[in-house]
Amino acid sequence: YNREQYTHFDSGVGLFVGDTPFGEKVAKYWNGKPEILEHARTAVDWLCRHNYRVDSPFTVERREPPSVSISLVPSSSQPGPGRLLCSVMDFYPAEIQVRWFQGQQELSEHVV
Repeated sequence: YNREQYTHFDSGVGLFVGDTPFGEKVAKYWNGKPEILEHARTAVDWLCRHNYRVDSPFTVERREPPSVSISLVPSSSQPGPGRLLCSVMDFYPAEIQVRWFQGQQELSEHVV
């Protein structure tokens, strides 16, 4: 609701779990309805596990190397060579760490 997850089904315990105070009330209500619980438990097999097997080559196992470009950006306020800009795009998964090195030494100052 309102782009906020308020409850979810935890297949490890076979029950709905509230993520917000409102969601806790909803989870308690749904957990008290055997037909809703049974539907959710069986959906884990016929929907979730099935879709995981079908989709995982395109999601979980997907690897896209980054496209990297480095450019010199002139400084408008200070004389000198300017700054280096590193752009890293079009990669997957999203977790990435960009580090600057000078020779074998990692730079930590003046790095944004």
